[in-house]
Amino acid sequence: MKIIIKHPAFSFPRFFITAKSLFLLPVLFLMFACSKQPEEKPKVSPVPVSVATVMQKNVPVDVRAIGNVEAYSTVSIKTQVNGELRRTYFTEGGEVKKGDLLFTIDSRPYDAALKEAEANLARDMATAEKASHDARRYAKLYKEEVVSREQYEQFRSNAESLDAVVQADRAAIENAKVNLGYCTIRSPLSGFTGSLLVHEGNVIKENETILVVINQVSPIYVNFSVPEQYLKDIEKNRRKNPLKVIAVPPGGEHSSEGILTFVDNAVETTTGTIRLKGTFENQEKHLWPGQFVNVALTLYTQLNALTVPSQAVQVGQQGEYVFVVTPTRTVESRPVIVSRRINGETVVDKGLKAGETVVTDGQLRLIPGSPVSVKQIPGGKAKHS
Repeated sequence: MKIIIKHPAFSFPRFFITAKSLFLLPVLFLMFACSKQPEEKPKVSPVPVSVATVMQKNVPVDVRAIGNVEAYSTVSIKTQVNGELRRTYFTEGGEVKKGDLLFTIDSRPYDAALKEAEANLARDMATAEKASHDARRYAKLYKEEVVSREQYEQFRSNAESLDAVVQADRAAIENAKVNLGYCTIRSPLSGFTGSLLVHEGNVIKENETILVVINQVSPIYVNFSVPEQYLKDIEKNRRKNPLKVIAVPPGGEHSSEGILTFVDNAVETTTGTIRLKGTFENQEKHLWPGQFVNVALTLYTQLNALTVPSQAVQVGQQGEYVFVVTPTRTVESRPVIVSRRINGETVVDKGLKAGETVVTDGQLRLIPGSPVSVKQIPGGKAKHS
């Protein structure tokens, strides 16, 4: 069957609608209606992050500075007699113990002087003994009025004079022994030698030429300065207990612990700082004279402080904040008040509670409410930074 529709303005047909076309119209309408329904929102994938737990522990309150290591004692070795340097018994830069032999000086002139002094003593002792015998004999004769008083006093005076000569000879022997002993130079302390400044064969003069310098490094000092504003706390706390000082050489591989032993008696007016000194046992020889080190002076210990890894704390327009992981595995932005940072950890005064979980890595992809997944490391444990 065919239906012809004529428009009054035209004399020939324009539209031809068949029965099959009328049957397809509802289907097309339904398809068009279905295409206009709203689309479902895509699911958001969790952001992989590293986390850490807010810890509560005792944290030392430190003052930090740059320090300079100073030898506990420094000795410049000189000779106390003139002569030729015969031999050296140590290695440059090596360690020596107190009493170790360092140098020998030509001792032949001083050995000869000692023998001469001993010979003079023997001669003068014989003469003094003879004079003493004569004085005793004349004293007896004077009592018997055989000799005059003048003769007796002359012999007595001569005997006393020779006794003094004997005493001078003994002193000369002692002096010769001392000079002979100076021909052997030993270390007055334990430490490390520097460069050898005079070599074998050179003639050296007493108390003039430095042969070598020895530094005692165990124990050892570290000098440093802090702003004068800390002076009150330093004095108050050091009266209770010795204050601990930590020194870390460049590279930070080893740290040494000592105690504060010196506070200068005046503030440096040009810098507004007070000079301090710590003493370290330095048994491991990690500190070396002249070395620059990072110093931390512990004033007191803050009890039950809340700490997080420093990388967990972010800085925004409103201040510092952290992302806290909620029990539903989403994050919330939490503003915090930070007091200080110590060795990679940050002490938080307000904003967190002990045991909460904070994000330490992956914050760039987070917004409040973002779902997160904790990164895994070999062994199946959560990765805490």
